[in-house]
Amino acid sequence: MGCLLVLLAAISPRFVIILYWLARPAQFDLAFAGGPIVPLLGIAFVPFTTLIYVLVQTPGVGLVGSDWIWVGLALVGDIAHTASAAARSQYASGARPA
Repeated sequence: MGCLLVLLAAISPRFVIILYWLARPAQFDLAFAGGPIVPLLGIAFVPFTTLIYVLVQTPGVGLVGSDWIWVGLALVGDIAHTASAAARSQYASGARPA
């Protein structure tokens, strides 16, 4: 089951986050105590980072030690994915760089 989750996360992290939120709502409530706005913004703008944050945070403690490395790598992955999509979109539109 874990391998399937990783495969789906690589293909569509937003889908996996929604499934995980439906399967374990208590873990999301503990990770994001401020209500549903922060997780929804995370799903919209930084899905890999949101998924990794929910998976590695310890309830009552938060992120410690190497957990920050995983969240940082996920953030780099989100930024790289967004930059790649923007570059591909610009190339496909025929726009020429200035």
